[in-house]
Amino acid sequence: MGDGSSGSKRPFRVGILGCGTVGTGTARIMLESKPSLEDKTGLAIRLHRIAEKDETKARASGFDPKLFTRDALSLCNDPEIDLVVEVIGGVEPAKTFILAALKAGKAVVTANKALLATHGKEIFKTALANKTSVGFEASVCGGVPVIAAIRDGLVANRIESIHGILNGTTNYILTRMIQNGAPYAEALREAQGKGYAEANPANDVKGLDAAHKLTLLANLGFHSMFDFKDIHAEGIDAVNIDDVRFAAELGYSLKLLAIAKRQTGGVELRVHPALIPNSHPLASVRDVFNAVLIHGDATGDIMLYGRGAGMMPTGSAIVADIVDAARGSARQAFTKLQFFQNPRADIPIIPIGKIRSRYYVRFCVVDRPGVMGKIATLLGAHGVSIASVIQKEPHEGGDVPVVMLTHATIEECFQAALKEIAGQEFIKRPASFLRVED
Repeated sequence: MGDGSSGSKRPFRVGILGCGTVGTGTARIMLESKPSLEDKTGLAIRLHRIAEKDETKARASGFDPKLFTRDALSLCNDPEIDLVVEVIGGVEPAKTFILAALKAGKAVVTANKALLATHGKEIFKTALANKTSVGFEASVCGGVPVIAAIRDGLVANRIESIHGILNGTTNYILTRMIQNGAPYAEALREAQGKGYAEANPANDVKGLDAAHKLTLLANLGFHSMFDFKDIHAEGIDAVNIDDVRFAAELGYSLKLLAIAKRQTGGVELRVHPALIPNSHPLASVRDVFNAVLIHGDATGDIMLYGRGAGMMPTGSAIVADIVDAARGSARQAFTKLQFFQNPRADIPIIPIGKIRSRYYVRFCVVDRPGVMGKIATLLGAHGVSIASVIQKEPHEGGDVPVVMLTHATIEECFQAALKEIAGQEFIKRPASFLRVED
């Protein structure tokens, strides 16, 4: 394998699987970077081949047709290629191609968070067994170097918590709901019209994309190997515009948060809509931007912010991993990663019912004296105390919205209280609630 240095016999050669948005951005940076990668790094890095079965995409890229092949597996086994970039997405055939490249002794760089979150252990162990590496900076937050920050920059710290806005689609939708007062369905249509949301947005709006990314961040931050299926994930598709408005009155913004937090007895790993005070560093992260707030025992709070997706930001992260591999530093860093080979780090995940949180809750009640007192009594019976209340004038149908913020309590106690209150004759429809992260 060539090391890419200027004194090597041949350049460090790269093959790319896929010429969609990210593949095109990666290739463009490699071919058109000004000044060139060689001028900036002293390394002779060359784009050798692109595998793309869709001839329309290949032609639309504007790249030399001689670069293209339809045979991805032959690219993975090409003895001329030192590193394979996988930007196909999905689990298969991406997994098959990555494993083939690793078994052929090639370094791999991927942006595929879903694959790494669900099959990462197999992929990482295959790389280790074949004395090569997997770079995955682009898998979380696009061009924001959060993986490198946790792996290298914060290595002297015990990471206590990670709070992230990891999905640009949902952040854009929530921004429109907050700033324009748009209901969820309208904000989603706008996001789709601008190309920020897919025709089928389920992976984003149900929190799955953010949960994939949180799996990788938690693995690095807590030096363990967590299973994606154990992460509690809720999306924004049930968020009501009334709750966004009431939250604003109380001084809070709504975000889809990915949270990894050390607690006595384990870690919390959860993705869900959450209210944060307008003074919180993440409250000002709007539109399609991503941000990660990391708390280390030595550094305190560190926040990384930037565009979390797109052709050039994600391509930038991929090329950074390519340069690390060409320098020879990627393999050294990869072999020292402990999260997938640490027998001491079987850290329990605290179930969502056992977390401790504050809550926003909105009840819709009949307009009758004494209702507030009955709700407070039932909450108190389950150990839930009220911090503040907003009561509005009755709506046209005679129902009254009652909005409360609670003090911190255990989730299962709060849910038990809601269940009992839901059965009372003065409740007109099920309560809506949101967790509060202060």
